[in-house]
Amino acid sequence: MAHPKRKQSKTRRDKRRTHYKTSAPTIATCPSTGQPHLYHRAHWFEGKLYYKGKVVMEKDTVEA
Repeated sequence: MAHPKRKQSKTRRDKRRTHYKTSAPTIATCPSTGQPHLYHRAHWFEGKLYYKGKVVMEKDTVEA
């Protein structure tokens, strides 16, 4: 049975394993707007930025 000559570090082992992705990113639904978005990401809806169902920021509209 083959044995490694030297121990491979945890960093090198983990670097190799990072390329195995399990599945596509999961989609969440915002409780206040009902819009689909990525988990742990803010999303824009009707000029407002939502995160965890709450308005975080509003888009400034410049009227000329």
